[in-house]
Amino acid sequence: MDDKPTAAPPLDAKTKLLDAALRVIRTKGYAAATVDDICGAAGVSKGSFFHHFASKEDLALAAAAHFAAGADALFARAPYRNAADARERLLGYVDFRASMLRGDLPDFTCLLGTMVQETYATHPAIREACATHITEHASDVARDAAEAKRAFAPDAPWSAESLGLFTQAVIQGAFILAKARKDPAVAADCLTHLRRYIEQQLSPSPKPIGDPS
Repeated sequence: MDDKPTAAPPLDAKTKLLDAALRVIRTKGYAAATVDDICGAAGVSKGSFFHHFASKEDLALAAAAHFAAGADALFARAPYRNAADARERLLGYVDFRASMLRGDLPDFTCLLGTMVQETYATHPAIREACATHITEHASDVARDAAEAKRAFAPDAPWSAESLGLFTQAVIQGAFILAKARKDPAVAADCLTHLRRYIEQQLSPSPKPIGDPS
């Protein structure tokens, strides 16, 4: 029996183009990224591009879905998912996001946030796709927020949905500041403040005096 690891199957041209789009658009922005740039990064011909995509916008829509699917898979297997306590999962989510701030800016910044900032007024289909994927991710965070709120802050005036969206507002804003300063440290500081805010909003109730539990 051959115990050698099986080599991963080669990527098809469409997947190469999608992966290249993630890198090129996050590096140059949607407007500046050209079909030639993406084909060059993917190592495929322009004819292959137009075999799979009708236009750069068509590719952008597919890339948004490709990015979101990859993110879903990444967060689904993240270590914080194993925490039994919803508050710890929520805090673990922020810690996991902070741990991802490595490498060059295009390695960790968000394709969806990058594209929507440029296209919200000019490409409604891209704006809607980015809004859908960002909102779906926020809703996933909100599920843990809802459980943690029931346990630790049932009377708080905020909703789990609003907290889920707030986490994304901080993260996307952190990416913008990291780009502006060309320094991921400012993004890490923002996430530290986000973690501190969640801790304050979901502080465990102090035990009554004399409570042995």
